[in-house]
Amino acid sequence: MVQNPGMVLRISHSGAVALAFAALTLLSGCGGGKKPPAPYFVATHENWRDDRERACLKSGAVRETAYIEKMNRIDGPSECGARAPFKVAALGGGNVMMSTPATLRCSMVSALDGWVRDDVQRAARAAFGEAVTDMRVAASYSCRPRNNSRGAKLSEHGYANAFDVSAFTLASGRVVTVEDGWRGSRDEQRFLRTIHEGACDRFTTVIGPDGDRMHYNHIHMDLAQHGRTGTYRYCK
Repeated sequence: MVQNPGMVLRISHSGAVALAFAALTLLSGCGGGKKPPAPYFVATHENWRDDRERACLKSGAVRETAYIEKMNRIDGPSECGARAPFKVAALGGGNVMMSTPATLRCSMVSALDGWVRDDVQRAARAAFGEAVTDMRVAASYSCRPRNNSRGAKLSEHGYANAFDVSAFTLASGRVVTVEDGWRGSRDEQRFLRTIHEGACDRFTTVIGPDGDRMHYNHIHMDLAQHGRTGTYRYCK
């Protein structure tokens, strides 16, 4: 039926309430009664991150090379990003190549380089009698929640403050994967567990296959600040 353009529709107070209730009922029905999705991740600004990054950059602990390149600032979305991240194609003076360049903030580059140069290479020579030449990058910078679980806290990967490695290639071409080697041959177990232990001395968070089911195939390392003093370390 066509309404008269000049007609004014008048609704009583009780009628307005009824219409509003009906509208809400319809809206909830359209959603199937489901709760709205949780936020993608939870994040708050933490001053220590900027302070630590400034201090690392000022110290000169990380310098640009043919393998380490300074990138433009990553600014969001949300709290994701880093003031002056680096793109890292190799570590250990260029002797250990990355399967794909990793995007990391200054302090992570410094800690990771020391771990590769000293812990990884020393463990490889002790276990296999040869050096590591390549690392398979499982993850570096990624703006996402922890363990990709919707509604969780923002992962340290979202701050370019974490690195995951899933395999190592030796000079002979032999590939040692975390997934198979963690409970594999004696030399592979020795190597992987030694570098995991070494990482626990350099990083504040280290999680390997014994940590949880999410890390069955890689070793996660980050420099998150745990506790009020930031001195607590999480190693699994």
